[in-house]
Amino acid sequence: MRYQPKHILGVLLLLISMNSMAQSRQKPNIVIIYTDDQGYGDVAALNPDAKFKTPNMDILAKEGIIFTDGHSSDAVCTPSRYSLLTGRYSWRTSLKKGVLGADGPCLIEQDRMTIASLLQQNGYNTAMVGKWHLQMEFEGSLGQGRDWSKPFTDGPTEKGFDYFFGIPASMNYGILTYLENDRVLDPPLLWTKKKPATNPRTFSDTIRPQPYRMTPPYEKEGGRGWVEVAPTFNDELVLETLANKAVEYINESAQEAKNGKPFFLYLPLNSPHLPHSTHPDFQGRSNCGNYGDFMEETDYRVGQVLNALKANGIDDNTLVIFSSDNGAETNYVYQRDVYGHYSSLHFKGGKRDIYEGGHRVPFLMRWPAQIKAGLQSDVPVCQTDYLATIADIIGVDLPDNAGEDSYSLLPILKGDEQKGDARGPVIHHSVTGHFAIRDGKWKLNMLRGSGGSLEPRFIKPKDGEAELELYNIEEDPSETTNLYFKHPDVVKKLSKKISKIITNGRTTPGRPQAYVKENWDLPKWVKM
Repeated sequence: MRYQPKHILGVLLLLISMNSMAQSRQKPNIVIIYTDDQGYGDVAALNPDAKFKTPNMDILAKEGIIFTDGHSSDAVCTPSRYSLLTGRYSWRTSLKKGVLGADGPCLIEQDRMTIASLLQQNGYNTAMVGKWHLQMEFEGSLGQGRDWSKPFTDGPTEKGFDYFFGIPASMNYGILTYLENDRVLDPPLLWTKKKPATNPRTFSDTIRPQPYRMTPPYEKEGGRGWVEVAPTFNDELVLETLANKAVEYINESAQEAKNGKPFFLYLPLNSPHLPHSTHPDFQGRSNCGNYGDFMEETDYRVGQVLNALKANGIDDNTLVIFSSDNGAETNYVYQRDVYGHYSSLHFKGGKRDIYEGGHRVPFLMRWPAQIKAGLQSDVPVCQTDYLATIADIIGVDLPDNAGEDSYSLLPILKGDEQKGDARGPVIHHSVTGHFAIRDGKWKLNMLRGSGGSLEPRFIKPKDGEAELELYNIEEDPSETTNLYFKHPDVVKKLSKKISKIITNGRTTPGRPQAYVKENWDLPKWVKM
C-alpha cells in the first residue's frame, strides 16, 4: 500500500502530538540554586534601583513566578539548609540557635527524608554541587592528627545524593578544600586565617566591618583562629569551580533525562557570603563596590546553569528554584549608605535578625512547561515548602514523619492563588533563638535580648522575659509601628498557635511528631 502525502503528514502530526503528550507527563528535572546571604533587594527584577545587574536572575523572575513574601526558615545558614532539604524547622533538632561548623555529626538525622532521598527513591539521578554546612565527619580531629586519605562520613551521599562535589562549610572557617562523593580531593595540610583585603574597592573606610580574604600564601603551622586549607585552594576560583562542575553534571545527565530518568541538582553557592572573593574577571564591574562585583559574578554563574539547560534542550521541562539561605550580611548598611544600594530593600534588618530583612529573600521558580511566565504570589511561604511541592509534582504522598512543616505550592504554581490560603502559619527564627509567627497579615515577634540586630526595636517587656512586637505586615512591611497593645486578642491567638506548632512537632495536619526538647530554654509563652 502506497501512502499519500496527506497520510504521511497525518502520521507525523500524530507522532508529534504523542511526543508532546509524553513530555507533558514526564517528571521534570529539578534544579535548586541557593545563594548565601543574598538579600531580597539583591535581584534587579525585585529592586529596580539595584546598583548592579542581575540579568539571569531577572530571567527566572520574568519567565516564572515571583513569591514576594517568600522566606528562609531561619536568619542564618545551617538551619535554613536543614529546613530546605527536609521540610522541617531546624529548631526541632538539637540546634536551637546559631550555626554548625564543618566537622561533626550531620544535623540531618540518619532516617530523615530529604528532597534528594525522596527523588532518589522515585527514579531520579540526584546530585549536589556546592556548600554543605550541615557537618560531616572527618577521620581524626583538629590539632590531633588527621587521616585525609580516609573517606568522610555522614555527608551528602548518605542523605540521598548519588553524587557530591563541593566544600564542607563557609569559607571564613572550617576546612578549605574540595570534596567529591566521600573523599577529600586535596588534603588540607596547611593553615590560613582571615587576611585584610587589598582590593581598594573592598577596603574603603571604617563604616563597615573590615573586609578580608582567605587567600594564599598559606602557612605550615597555625594557631587559634586558623583553619585547615589545601595547598591548591584559591578562594577567588570557588564560585567558578562550582558553576563549571554543575554545568558538567547537567551535560552528562541530559540524555538520560530525555530518555525518562530526570535529575535533581542542588546547587548551594558560596556567594555573596564573606569573604567577597570575586573572580578577577569580575572585579571592578559594578556600581556597588566588591559586593556588587561578587553579585554580578554570582548572576553570571546562574546564567551558566540556565544556558546549559537550554543547550541540552531540557530547559522547558526543568523546574528551577532560586532562593537564598537568609538575608543580607550586616554590610548591607555600608552598601546602603555609600552606594545607595538597598540589599534588604525597604525591609527592616538583615542576616541574623527576626525582622523581615533577616529571612525575606528572593524566592523564584521557573518551569516553562507548567508555570506561566509573569506570575506573582503574595502568599507568605517558606523554603520548608519545597519538599511537599516536589512530592506533589511527582505524585507522592509524604509520610507523617517527613516534611512536618512543608506545604505544597503546586496550586499556586498552576496559577490558583486562592488555594495558597490553605498554607498554615510561617514560623521565623533568628540566630539567637528568637521566634516570630506570621499568620496572614499579622506577625508577632517574640524576642529576648538584642539578638545582635543593627536595627532599633520597640522594647515592650510583658513579664520580664519575653518582649513582644505585633505588626500588620500588609500595611507595615517595614515593621515600624508596634501594635502589641492595640490588639491583645491577636497576640493571644498567635501565641496559642505558635505554642501548638512547637509542641505538636509539626505545622501541617497529621499525627504529632517527636522533637528534641532537651536543653531548650523556651520562653514562658510556650505551654509545654
